[in-house]
Amino acid sequence: MKLPHPDPLAERAKRAAAAGTPSIGRAGSRAMVDERAVSDLLAAALNAPPAAELPVMVLLVDDQAIIAEALRRALAEETNVDLHYCANPEEALRTAQETGPTVILQDLVMPGVDGLTLVRQYREHPATRDIPIIVLSTKEEPRIKSAAFAAGANDYLVKLPDTIELVARVRYHSRSYQNLLQRDEAYRALRQSQQKLLETNLELQRLTHSDGLTGLSNRRRLDDYLNAEWRRAAREHAAIGFLMIDVDNFKSYNDTYGHVAGDDVLKLVAHTIETSLNSPTDLAARFGGEEFAVVLLSTSAPGLRLLGEKIRIAVEALDVPHAGSASGRVTISIGGATQIAMQDDASKQLVEAADLALYRAKRDGKNRVVIT
Repeated sequence: MKLPHPDPLAERAKRAAAAGTPSIGRAGSRAMVDERAVSDLLAAALNAPPAAELPVMVLLVDDQAIIAEALRRALAEETNVDLHYCANPEEALRTAQETGPTVILQDLVMPGVDGLTLVRQYREHPATRDIPIIVLSTKEEPRIKSAAFAAGANDYLVKLPDTIELVARVRYHSRSYQNLLQRDEAYRALRQSQQKLLETNLELQRLTHSDGLTGLSNRRRLDDYLNAEWRRAAREHAAIGFLMIDVDNFKSYNDTYGHVAGDDVLKLVAHTIETSLNSPTDLAARFGGEEFAVVLLSTSAPGLRLLGEKIRIAVEALDVPHAGSASGRVTISIGGATQIAMQDDASKQLVEAADLALYRAKRDGKNRVVIT
């Protein structure tokens, strides 16, 4: 018969799991959401209408109203072409930021502010630095043209230009600018897609190395990590430590409290082991059933014992009731071994030595640490 459990074990296990690594289901759901968002972004970028079909917004900056009216009439019959007029050069940059033109028609000679100064200001501001600028001048002067292009202008027209030429240049520069925006958006979406794909692959790779119940590394990851680090240590003649950890009287716990409560105990013990590690290179894993393992790099026997006692005391301090335990609470036994890696394929001997030490810890009364 199952006894009532006075400790809110399930809630504690739930908090421990929440503090640990995410589950495959949660990570998979998040990856699917990210993938859909990136796919929508890519689709929007790739399915955008051709630049030639997009509206053209022309910003005219000129202090002469008669010029503005002439250009308005020249563009009035053009479809998808809007003209915005700014007569005050002091407000030109702000107006450009607010209206978002695809082409700026900029007069070179204006009261108070030189037209070339405005061209430089457009090029210096992030919101306007790529917008095509067609400068308007009263004469065809090579020196002025050169200065205009040096300041950042894209084109040069003598006013008042022929309507056909004006429309052709305005549409050409607007289309080029919108193509640039579409290309940049597509590249941005592609880079974001590649980054999300990399992150998802790394997350899925990590999750394939995780134990589904406890969130620790699984046996496959443990074996791969131990073998790789053993080979590295063999080249450097360095020491590797290994701890084998077993939950005492776990079968009795399952028989008394049920397997669901047993799973909660394993989660709590796993979380306690992981939070007790001292180095990011230490690896905690579920070895199988109620057994866990820890790999420690460049460690000594005293250091191995110190960590083992730290984990043992922390698990006992959880104070999880266990009627089948001599102490009346859940405890663990730990066996450990440390060796200088000498051969590339001898890591199995380290595991066997730690397993033998664990056997001695269980034989000598449990709830203890034995290091060989």
